Amino acid sequence: MSVELLVLVVAVLWGAATGALLPRAAYRFSAPSGEPWRDTCPAGHPLRGWLGPARCARCAHGAVPAGTAPGPDRAGALPDDAGEGPVRVPVTGGYGPGAAGPVLVTALVCAALAAATGTRPELAVWLLLAPAGVLLTVVDLRVRRLPDPLTLPLAGAALALLGVTALVPEHAGEWTTAALGTFALGAGYFALFLINPAGMAFGDVKLALGAGAVLGWYGWPTLMLGTFAGFLLGAVYGGALVVAGRAGRGTAIAFGPFLLGGAFLGVLAGAYAA
Repeated sequence: MSVELLVLVVAVLWGAATGALLPRAAYRFSAPSGEPWRDTCPAGHPLRGWLGPARCARCAHGAVPAGTAPGPDRAGALPDDAGEGPVRVPVTGGYGPGAAGPVLVTALVCAALAAATGTRPELAVWLLLAPAGVLLTVVDLRVRRLPDPLTLPLAGAALALLGVTALVPEHAGEWTTAALGTFALGAGYFALFLINPAGMAFGDVKLALGAGAVLGWYGWPTLMLGTFAGFLLGAVYGGALVVAGRAGRGTAIAFGPFLLGGAFLGVLAGAYAA
């Protein structure tokens, strides 16, 4: 097996493994704007930890929803007040989409990054950041919210990891342009936010910091390409909604997935060209 093929296989396995850990975090972070992060399952049982499948162990064993007085029988049913026998309650324990989607998407993203980057050291950075990007995409699509505990650490981690990578031989980027790209793209999105707050959420501004870092690593042309690709993807999606009659010209959409999609395409192009 060649080194390139081995790297590709490892990237796919990494993506699948990390994708399987995202459903619980996606559920907990998918709280509407202004509300605290979810700390209970739909039945009210406390949730502990952020990584893992979207399942509640107590619900899976037929536990009574929090605040309910009667206890379930062995079949996982509650007594019926009308005296007509037990009422069935769900015992599957699942409270969100399964892991199949995140596993597949994260594995494909990591595979594409490995194919484009090859054995260069910055691939380790892309693989570490990819699961966070998938998680942010899922959360923004669900509730149009980009959590600060994800966006700001993503930008800091990108700069720190790329700084270490710049010290490793055979890398193909520049940390200086990555740092400048962070501020440039963040400033650009902040200006758009000031011009049109209704059309650009401040969470997008924070996410742009991390996107600017990864795009700037491969230089200014890559930064411009990835930025343009994000706006193009968003425009095509918004136009399709208008044509389909599912949105008007003033309808707001979650822009985070398109910002991340543009950054992903830009990094692929920069890696291939490097």
